[in-house]
Amino acid sequence: MASVKICLLTVCSLVLLSQLIVPAQSWSCCLKYTKRPLPCKRLLAYSIQTINGNCDISAVIFHQTNGRFVCADPLSPQTQRGIQCIKERHQREAKIIKQN
Repeated sequence: MASVKICLLTVCSLVLLSQLIVPAQSWSCCLKYTKRPLPCKRLLAYSIQTINGNCDISAVIFHQTNGRFVCADPLSPQTQRGIQCIKERHQREAKIIKQN
């Protein structure tokens, strides 16, 4: 009888643990896009999120100077301007480094 209780407790624990792991994996995914403007001076870099097993939407994730991350619609003109701003800044910085 005790072994049945232990098995039942183990199964319940595994089910509970599996429910906790799934949200932890999707925590790093963008779930919605920002509606706020993206000031160029606050943008440091960006990364791309694609739809996969964990993430439900495609997004551009902007890395800001304050350490925060902002999810943006990859098809939005505002997002494209943000990407262009970052690329131009990196080109200017690379040019300055080459000159020195």
